[in-house]
Amino acid sequence: MRTENELVKRGVARFNACAVRWQASPRVGKLVRRRMTVISYTGRRSGQTFSTPVAYRRVDGGVAIDVRLPGAKSWWRNFLGEGGPLTLRLDDADRAGHALARQDDRGRVVVTVRLTEPDEG
Repeated sequence: MRTENELVKRGVARFNACAVRWQASPRVGKLVRRRMTVISYTGRRSGQTFSTPVAYRRVDGGVAIDVRLPGAKSWWRNFLGEGGPLTLRLDDADRAGHALARQDDRGRVVVTVRLTEPDEG
């Protein structure tokens, strides 16, 4: 018998797979990309590179990611404490940034990403 947490994790994985397909869609991709992107980062303990779709909102100097169901996800824990680097796709370009996760006393998690300036070549 599956636990509730396993079912939530499975649902999150299915949604993520759909979100990636929606972003690439010629019909709805542009609309989806206004609020969703894929972040890529290196795991603190594993050293592996991971990519995951997230919903975001623009804030001054970067983006904020409200982590829904944070107990069923672990990616945001890579950005606790001092935070860490990641890349994300915005306006059809890969952007680098520094992400910092904060969890409030009610368990809500927000990851704030301060974007670095693009290289001027």
